[in-house]
Amino acid sequence: MEVQKVQEALLYQHMTPVPRAVRAVKGLINLRGQIVTAVDLRRCLQLEDAPPGSEIGAVSLLADSIGDVMDVSQNTFEPPPETLSGVAQELVTGVYKLDGRLLLVLSTEKMLRREAVN
Repeated sequence: MEVQKVQEALLYQHMTPVPRAVRAVKGLINLRGQIVTAVDLRRCLQLEDAPPGSEIGAVSLLADSIGDVMDVSQNTFEPPPETLSGVAQELVTGVYKLDGRLLLVLSTEKMLRREAVN
């Protein structure tokens, strides 16, 4: 995800469940007095839930882990691979080819719009 769209990264916090919310909404957190909706990225990508206690919260998006900020060259950017399927095909906007691996770019806007509709 683009670093410009990240306000801050936080360790996992206690969440208050939201009855009747869409499946992707894991709960609400109190961020220095501001109530923030916690959206579980695993649920948005239709993956199995992470084991209890292993989640990390990034502002209001829950992720398994938070990696390094990377400076990538635009000339290594390519469209999403055709091998993607399901919801990932809709949410991944492209890939950067790195040494021996691919960095998938996730559209947080598409993901949040999609979850608001579902």
